Amino acid sequence: MEQSPNRFLSLDVFRGMTIVFMIIVNTAGSGAAPFAPLEHAKWFGFTPTDLVFPSFLFAVGNAMSFAMKKFDSLGTGAVVFRIFKRAAIIFLLGYLMYWFPFVLHDATGYHLAPISTTRIFGVLQRIALCYLFASLIIYFIKSKTAVVVISIAMLLGYWFILLIFGDHSDPYGMLTNFGTTLDKNLLGDAHLYHGEGVAFDPEGILSTLPAIVNVICGYYAGKFIQEKGKGYETISKLMLYGFLFIFIALCWNMTFPIAKKLWTSPFVLLTVGIDLVLISALIYIVEIKLWNQGNWTKFFTTVGKNPLPVYLFSELFVVILYMIQIGPKSFYEWINNVFFQVVAPGAIGSLLFAICYMLVCWTFGKILDKNKIYIRV
Repeated sequence: MEQSPNRFLSLDVFRGMTIVFMIIVNTAGSGAAPFAPLEHAKWFGFTPTDLVFPSFLFAVGNAMSFAMKKFDSLGTGAVVFRIFKRAAIIFLLGYLMYWFPFVLHDATGYHLAPISTTRIFGVLQRIALCYLFASLIIYFIKSKTAVVVISIAMLLGYWFILLIFGDHSDPYGMLTNFGTTLDKNLLGDAHLYHGEGVAFDPEGILSTLPAIVNVICGYYAGKFIQEKGKGYETISKLMLYGFLFIFIALCWNMTFPIAKKLWTSPFVLLTVGIDLVLISALIYIVEIKLWNQGNWTKFFTTVGKNPLPVYLFSELFVVILYMIQIGPKSFYEWINNVFFQVVAPGAIGSLLFAICYMLVCWTFGKILDKNKIYIRV
């Protein structure tokens, strides 16, 4: 993380910001309605929370633009092995995270949690698959123009698949879109996400297709920044493309609605466009104006150095808080009800809990950083 001339602090800050806000939106407290900006859009539409996950995929692409330089000195077999190995480890970690704590307790004692009801796909699994396919596409197809054509084909292809194979009366519905049908037939209801009250996975098989484009765009944005440097030309072109993507997304939204949970093609363009504008702003603030003298950037780079372990800690620790019982309630519910909802009743208390929980996870990242422990896969 040293700030050499070839290192871009703005990209490190961007990656850290995505982790920080991902933790906040994933643990919005209990005992009250969540703070409105911390909620996803119910179905169609867009909220600030909807930007977090695609921004992390965009950050994965940024990191690839640096990491893939090392592939130049390796043979094709070694490169493919590394890509598949990394994707497999991330996917497995995501699966094990949903299986955690691996045991169930009832009146008869402890039992191994059944694999038959464990969710197969999820956040880390989508990151793994998007990284896998984006890396293979970029590595084997050297032409940027060809990759752009493939990306457009994936966005249009996803749209056509939903229209042709989904329920023609409601091709974009939660239970009537073809992606849900595919997930149920291939994975089964028991292996899908049930947070919506029904078997529906927002990180399912088919919707992974357009999500790959988020990573590809992040890769080319990172590569462009490296080639053009930390100047006003870089900022102006990134912002131009960003606003262009946002404009196309809003126009496309009139026929193919923006929806995070369906990961629609205009949702991809909208989030990539916003990410390009945010990256431009960070380059201006951090790299050009050098408004990082107060070291505020270190707050974000602390978790940005260890994104995977910090994210895993945030997900697993909250499960532990739910497992600890204080009377009839879990510790997670208890601390919200007796402290945060007393200090600030309602949505503000929910927000305060989310921020405090994020700071606990940040402290974990700080401990790793202080001891120079950096976990990579």
